[in-house]
Amino acid sequence: MGLFDTLMGNASETDAAEVQEELSPILADNEVVTAAFKLVRDLSVFTNKRLILIDKQGLTGRKVNYHSIPYKSITQFIVETAGHFDTDAELKIWLSGKADAIEIELSASSAQAVQKNLASQLFA
Repeated sequence: MGLFDTLMGNASETDAAEVQEELSPILADNEVVTAAFKLVRDLSVFTNKRLILIDKQGLTGRKVNYHSIPYKSITQFIVETAGHFDTDAELKIWLSGKADAIEIELSASSAQAVQKNLASQLFA
């Protein structure tokens, strides 16, 4: 993860194997991390079964919010890539039964990987 992306508040891709090991206590049987994107302490984790948004809260990060989103509940998504003067990209996900989108800031280099990962899971 680049320092500039961190300072700008953009998530960058991180090692899926490390995230797999870290999340092994909460992953279902046969659930595999396919990609992960980190923003300081927070993570957006794509598995073969769901998207997990991990929000570490507080000064120490001991309090953690795990938002588990089954792929079947995602109705649409938008990946807005960076422009000439932008350094960030944005992911918006809509869930069935929810009017507002979930928004995640990404680094420009992560936008294509996120889009490919979501498309692979939703349209398989």
